[in-house]
Amino acid sequence: MARDKPERLLNLTFMLLSTSRFIPKEQIREAIEPYRNADSDGAFERMFERDKEELRGLGINIETGSFDHVFDDEVGYRIRRDTAELPEIELTPEEAAVVGVAANVWQHAGDSSRAVVKLKAAGLEIDPSVLSGVEPRLSADEPAFDAMLEAATTRRPVSFTYQRPGQDASARHLQPWGVLSWRDRWYVGGLDTDRDERRLFRISRVQGAVTFTDQPGSFEVPRDVRLRDIAVAMFPPDPDRIALLRVKQGRAHALRKTASSITDLGDGRDEIEVPFAVASELAAEIASFGPDIVAVAPNDLQDAVIAHLRQALA
Repeated sequence: MARDKPERLLNLTFMLLSTSRFIPKEQIREAIEPYRNADSDGAFERMFERDKEELRGLGINIETGSFDHVFDDEVGYRIRRDTAELPEIELTPEEAAVVGVAANVWQHAGDSSRAVVKLKAAGLEIDPSVLSGVEPRLSADEPAFDAMLEAATTRRPVSFTYQRPGQDASARHLQPWGVLSWRDRWYVGGLDTDRDERRLFRISRVQGAVTFTDQPGSFEVPRDVRLRDIAVAMFPPDPDRIALLRVKQGRAHALRKTASSITDLGDGRDEIEVPFAVASELAAEIASFGPDIVAVAPNDLQDAVIAHLRQALA
């Protein structure tokens, strides 16, 4: 059910974006499978009303109006494209690099255009271009992933059973601030209210269902929080390799603080040696500086930086 909801909301958004006409409720119900499979008319009505309110809560304005131009007694729904589209966004090179890295977790668009196909078959004029901006969805195999992502997005506290290898399972209570991919594992991070401290929990170690314990918006996320910083503090690897970097002078102060040597090249750049453990993590930081840092060695670090920059360019 947790996985049904995001796809259902996407399908509803696609439908209401894809035609300029008002779409009647019954046609929406027939086109979207979870609505069609509702146990009763009342169950469908409740589900549909909740979904409309959730989309409106996300800032998507759903208009109501007459579906029939002759008889205005049948109410229909639509989303005007000009009110749903974002304005043009300009990114700095650093921001573009971050977006490029984030894009790696968006993949494998699924069956979310089914509802639009059904509308087209029903004779409505469809604009398929609206799908291009919202088609991707996050892919993760952990059963608790969707619930944790929803809790972090809507700021809802959760309780769950957590079990580390070799330890007994225990109940945990969390105010989730976000979801983080760290060293090929998914984590949810936030305030552990049992211990009153910031923690990360590997989502694959969550046993059974995740329970929402309060309403959306029940807590505020601290402005200064960065889950990556929490991960670095909790799981610091021991540096066992040396990276050779050429860095524009006046840039990358954090890297300079960890450098084992700094040499002035006389051309406005320094050559620095930085201890590191994981190439992909250092590469992400290097790529965020764009042309101000060049990775000279080792080769796998070079390759990782180039991959990040190419993804940002794409």
